[in-house]
Amino acid sequence: MTAVHKIWSLLVGKPLDPLDPRTRHAIAVTPLLAWVGLGADGLSSSCYGPEEAFLALGQHTPLALILAFATAATVFIIALGYNQVISLFPTGGGGYRVATALLGSSPGLVSGAALLVDYVLTIATSLASGVDAFFSLLPVGAQAFKLATELTLIVLMTGLNFRGMKESILVLLPIFLGFVVLHLGLIIYGVAVHGDQLVAVVPGAVVEAHTMSHTLGPLVVVALLMRAFSLGGGTYTGLEAVSNNVNMLAEPRVPNGKVTMFYMATSLAFTAGGIILLYMLWQARPVEGQTLNAVVFGSVIDHLGLGSAFARHALLAAVLALEAGLLLVGAQTGFLDGPAVLSNMASDSWVPRHFRDLSTRLVRQNGIVVMGIASLAILFWTHGNVDILVVLYSINVFLTFSLSLLGLCTYWWRHRRDGKGWVRPFVLSALGLSVTSTVLVITLVEKFTAGGWLTVLVTSAVVAACFLIKRHYNDTRAQLAREDAIFSDMPPATDESALAKPDPSQPTAILLVGKHRGASMHALLWVNRLFPDHFKSFIFLAVGEVDAQSYEGAEQLDRLQKTIKSSLEYYVAHCRRHGIPADYRIGFGTHPIGEFMKLAETTMDEFPNSVCFASKLIFKRVNFLTAWLHNQTPVEIQTRLHQQGRQMVLLPMNVG
Repeated sequence: MTAVHKIWSLLVGKPLDPLDPRTRHAIAVTPLLAWVGLGADGLSSSCYGPEEAFLALGQHTPLALILAFATAATVFIIALGYNQVISLFPTGGGGYRVATALLGSSPGLVSGAALLVDYVLTIATSLASGVDAFFSLLPVGAQAFKLATELTLIVLMTGLNFRGMKESILVLLPIFLGFVVLHLGLIIYGVAVHGDQLVAVVPGAVVEAHTMSHTLGPLVVVALLMRAFSLGGGTYTGLEAVSNNVNMLAEPRVPNGKVTMFYMATSLAFTAGGIILLYMLWQARPVEGQTLNAVVFGSVIDHLGLGSAFARHALLAAVLALEAGLLLVGAQTGFLDGPAVLSNMASDSWVPRHFRDLSTRLVRQNGIVVMGIASLAILFWTHGNVDILVVLYSINVFLTFSLSLLGLCTYWWRHRRDGKGWVRPFVLSALGLSVTSTVLVITLVEKFTAGGWLTVLVTSAVVAACFLIKRHYNDTRAQLAREDAIFSDMPPATDESALAKPDPSQPTAILLVGKHRGASMHALLWVNRLFPDHFKSFIFLAVGEVDAQSYEGAEQLDRLQKTIKSSLEYYVAHCRRHGIPADYRIGFGTHPIGEFMKLAETTMDEFPNSVCFASKLIFKRVNFLTAWLHNQTPVEIQTRLHQQGRQMVLLPMNVG
């Protein structure tokens, strides 16, 4: 092992065996850890979402009570909708899978593209907001280092996620728990101190609404509340995270997913609604250079009577530092969910299939890298300006919410004749759809000219690129399917006892075969044509790649093993039917090239008078797209074998 490999292994951890049942248990996360890793994005939005909503009320602060209850209720409405998603799609996929399965492939693509852009912006916005909060505690001269700090943090978090979901969450656990405990205490204390005013809060809100309605008209009151409610829409981001990663939860997945969702919804509803209530009770007003959270929590801490000014400042600094820290933890959701969405889209050929690949630590490493690079680019382009990032961030999440809830409404309406149990989930889904679609429309209109157009443009560009990628995959798949159909019939069985075993002393052809029977048979037939009667036996090598799709459950792994074995038995049966001794070797792993190399080296040592062969797809139009969308496994294996002085021949196969 080289020094580079040793350092890499030290950073990311020891490889995990995907076929060992204990591995799945070791990397699965409990509801508590899932709440930390997946709920931080939603909870961190309480650092800026409630402020946007409250400030939109202007002088009509008594209406904040209505806003607080509406915010808390909306959190639970959306959460209940995603509980249905968890039940219907227990292997994960969230909004993308819902829209694809229930509305069609095109709505699914739009949802997936929106989620991808949203998760990139989740990372960028969370890190930029967190760094802003940290640097507000430092001297003004330190501001020049903010962007460099943000870029460094993205690199560090990208590396941290290579180790796996559970490991990355455990590192961030203290920050999350510190935020929850401290904010829980301050909100309860802040509300309790003004307990005598709570009796007058409801009448005050009613009087304010009645006065406004009488003076300006009821539509103005509704418009004001809806605008404030929509501008605080960032509060609900992250609620879809659990449904995207149900497959990463410990068994039983569905109940644990719902428990995690309950933790997320309860903590977010309490925190966001409680903060809005604090704004109103403590009459918080904007102060230059401070967030509204800093203003209101500063007032609450002053009221605690800690004695020294130092103690008060230290506690407030701790509150703000934990808020900033939680924003950094919130970026973790993007690193967990973004690769999950890419993997699901890759399974449907919307994006390159490389995004289904798992690393030796069984994480979607390619997706993590892409999310990190895209976040670096957006931060570098915006210079970490949170105002710009929040505008870009504010649209796509509600587009996905709306598509998911529309899909659920469609599902329950179609199943209305199956029994009476459809009414309640349909009503909940319809209620959620009405809320999220209203927020989407208002936010799109409100933010479009302020930069929201760019989000629409980028999302549309992602959709267009996905259509081009899928068209290429469909054309290639159709060509290979025609070749596969030629060899669809299984050769008749032969009496194995009457056949000779492959003789290691005789010339042997070693064929590397894949999942496409036509391509592999193409190679086998060409070997016989090019070298008639030269090779006296054939050995077939195949690797079952354990990717994100095949690792969704034990049944998927079993299916993969059976499929690979059945494929190899076909080639062996074909050779034996023609009186040629044949056998096969099989391997499984997350790195096909490495597994093929192990099989090839071992087999060539056993059969020293052998040559390796493999089929290579040849496209009439060779460009960046064809090179990027198809793995170069045969070429890489040939290069490695040639470096060892071993022989391998690639047999071209034209696919149009």
